[in-house]
Amino acid sequence: MKIFHGLSTIFLTLLVSTMNVEGRYLFHKNQNKGSLSSTDVGNDMNSVSSCVFDVKNYGAIGNGSADDTPAFVAAWKAACAVESATLLVPFGFTFMITSTLFSGPCKPGLVFQVDGILTPAVGPDNWPKKDSRRQWLVFFELDNMSLTGTGTIDGNGQQWWDLPCKPHQGSGGKTFPGPCDSPTLIRFFMSSNLRLSGLRIQNSPMFHVKFDGCEGVMIDKVFISSPKLSPNTDGIHIQNTKSVGIYNSTIGNGDDCISIGPGCVNVDIDGVICGPSHGISIGSLGVRNSQACVSNITVRNVVIRDSDNGVRIKTWQGGAGSVTGIAFENIQMENVRNCAIIDQYYCTNKKCVNQTSAVYVRDISFRNIKGTYDVRSPPIHFACSDSVACANITMSDVELFPFAGELIDDPFCWNAYGVQETLTIPPINCLLDGMPHLASEENVYRCI
Repeated sequence: MKIFHGLSTIFLTLLVSTMNVEGRYLFHKNQNKGSLSSTDVGNDMNSVSSCVFDVKNYGAIGNGSADDTPAFVAAWKAACAVESATLLVPFGFTFMITSTLFSGPCKPGLVFQVDGILTPAVGPDNWPKKDSRRQWLVFFELDNMSLTGTGTIDGNGQQWWDLPCKPHQGSGGKTFPGPCDSPTLIRFFMSSNLRLSGLRIQNSPMFHVKFDGCEGVMIDKVFISSPKLSPNTDGIHIQNTKSVGIYNSTIGNGDDCISIGPGCVNVDIDGVICGPSHGISIGSLGVRNSQACVSNITVRNVVIRDSDNGVRIKTWQGGAGSVTGIAFENIQMENVRNCAIIDQYYCTNKKCVNQTSAVYVRDISFRNIKGTYDVRSPPIHFACSDSVACANITMSDVELFPFAGELIDDPFCWNAYGVQETLTIPPINCLLDGMPHLASEENVYRCI
C-alpha cells in the first residue's frame, strides 16, 4: 500500500445544529459573494488551470490494464501541497491502480475528481500479494477534502463474491473453508469535514464506502450498486463517526443500503432510494460483550423496495451501552420483509448463548411508515431483551398492506414498551404500557 503525505486546512465549512433528537445538520460551502472584473476572470482561469493535477500528465496510461498507481502517487503528492488543488481522473479513460493510502494533512480545498473510470485489478488472484486485502482506496488524516466527479469507481467484485467462504456458496447459506478477506472499496479513516458527491460506485468486493473515526461528513447525489446476491456489500457503512448527512442518493446491493455501527452520533438521512438490499440498519451492536453507543439518528423521506428488511435496529445479547433518539419518518415500503424491526437477539450462527446484559434501546419513533410488505414475515417485529426491555417506542400513521396474499394482523412484540399515537395497519396491540424497570444498574447503559 502506497503512502502520501502533505499539509492541511479548510475547504468545506460544516455547521451542525443539534436542537433535539430530530435535529438537522447543515453543510455549507464558503462562497465568494464579490463580483469579478474581466482581469479577475482571466487571473482566475489561470489559477484554476494551475491547480488541476491531471493524472495523465504524471504518466497514467488509462487503458484499464496498465498499473497507473505511480502516476496517482505523483499527482496526489503534487496536489496535496497546493491550496485549492484538484487531482483529476479525466473522462474517456479507465485507470487501474492497486491498494493505495492517500494520506494527509494537505493544503486547503483538496478535490479528488473522478470523471473517468477508476478500478482495481480483477479478482483476488491478480491482487498484489504485498497489498492489503481489506481495503483498496483509503483516505487518512484529511480535513476539508472532497471526493467527487461524474465518473465511476468500479470494484470488479464478482470473483471476490465467488470465494468459497462467502455465505451464498453453500446450500442453506453454508460456507466453505478458505481465505475470506475482501477489500472495502473506499475507506475514510480519522478524517474530518468530508464531502462525497456525484459519483457512481459499484461492484465492491465488500463494503462500497466506509467512514471510520470521522467527523463532519456530507454525502450527496451518489449512486451505489451491486447485485442483490453479492455478499457483505453494504452501500455506506459508518462507525465511530459523528455529524453525518446522507442525501438524495440511490443504493442497491446485497446487504444494508446504509449501516450505522457503534459510536455514531448525529446522523441525518434524507431523500434516499434503497433496494434491493437489506434495508437501513443500526447495528449490529454489542458483539462479543462490547459497549455500543448510538444516538440522534434521523431517517426520513426514504423509499425502500424489494428488500429483506426495512428499517432495523439489531443488537447482540451480552452487550452494553444504548441506542437512543432514533426517528424513522415518512418512509415508503415496496414489497419489503420486516418493514420495522428491533432484534435484540441478533446472531449470525446457531451457537449464540442466552445472556442477561444487552444494549438498552429507547426513544424510538416510527411515523408515517406506509406501503407494502412481503407476507413471508410479519411487517413489524420488536424482539427486545428479557432483562433490558425496549422503552418509549412510538408508532404513528403506520399503514402496511401485503404486496400479495392475505393481511398478516399479528405483529410480534416481546418486552417492548411504547404507545400508538394513531391506529395502525396492521393493529399493533402488543406494546406494553408505561416504562420498564431495568434489572441492572442504570450506569451500565450510560454512554459518555
